[in-house]
Amino acid sequence: MGILINKDTKVICQGITGAQGTFHTQGSLDYGTKMVGGVTPGKGGQKHLGLNVFNSIYEAKRETEIDATMIYVPAPMVKDAIFEAIDAEIGVIVCITDGVPAHDMIEVRKALMVNKHISFIGPNCPGLINPSARCKIGIMPGYIHSYEGNGPRIGIVSRSGTLTYEAVAQTTMAGFRQSTCVGIGGDPVHGLGFVDVVKMFLDDDETDAIVMIGEIGGSEEENVADFIKSYNVKKPVVGFIAGSTAPAGRRMGHAGAIISGGKGSAADKIKHLSACGINMALNPAKIGEKTSEVLNYFPSKKVC
Repeated sequence: MGILINKDTKVICQGITGAQGTFHTQGSLDYGTKMVGGVTPGKGGQKHLGLNVFNSIYEAKRETEIDATMIYVPAPMVKDAIFEAIDAEIGVIVCITDGVPAHDMIEVRKALMVNKHISFIGPNCPGLINPSARCKIGIMPGYIHSYEGNGPRIGIVSRSGTLTYEAVAQTTMAGFRQSTCVGIGGDPVHGLGFVDVVKMFLDDDETDAIVMIGEIGGSEEENVADFIKSYNVKKPVVGFIAGSTAPAGRRMGHAGAIISGGKGSAADKIKHLSACGINMALNPAKIGEKTSEVLNYFPSKKVC
């Protein structure tokens, strides 16, 4: 079954007629996602990629049964797009856009505290995918994900987009399947965090183990490690922390990847996560190998 999305999830794209919206909506369609339309103000009534375009998400919801929305609009307009989706009570909101102002996201977070039934992912994230359901909401390459065979099912959650794909590719090559893969994004103010997603994986009968990709900066990794230790989590968890060579005070890649005040270093995170029972891979090329080791799963024929 996986988490957040399934084979019946009906998805709309906000910003569908833009270059990014067009490209990635087509990618979702090709993967098998149930795309039911798109939103671009002023272009309502048109057809794009064979889908109906609406002026607002309210119109779209009135005409179609929407479960989720993916947002590909420019950063200055993201806040309005998110609030429109929240007001329309769309259950899953995925914001891919990078460069969203932190103060805009603070306002979004306040709104989400009132609308706790809404799952918001992003911004600055690759999105999420459920391979067995053929549902892809985001920019990830669908073909590297695996849902066939009898290998254990891995739930993947990550702050990094490219390392999400790396973990997926390695677990696929090792003979595993993925239940759901969630990129929570690298901004300091964002939606669902590690603890939220890990809790969902723990409740999901079709997730046998968890791979968690963290980064320098912030304390989310330590928080989820404390949660895993306190609740005596039974499902195996494999972790990796990116940014071991990053100097303090310099932002590396993501807006939230910065060591400040002597806190948030890779070494400190690795030490803390290991102490809480998380099986740490110390090299990004060893994530799949570490997962095989932890689960003692070494099929004779590798998946290519």
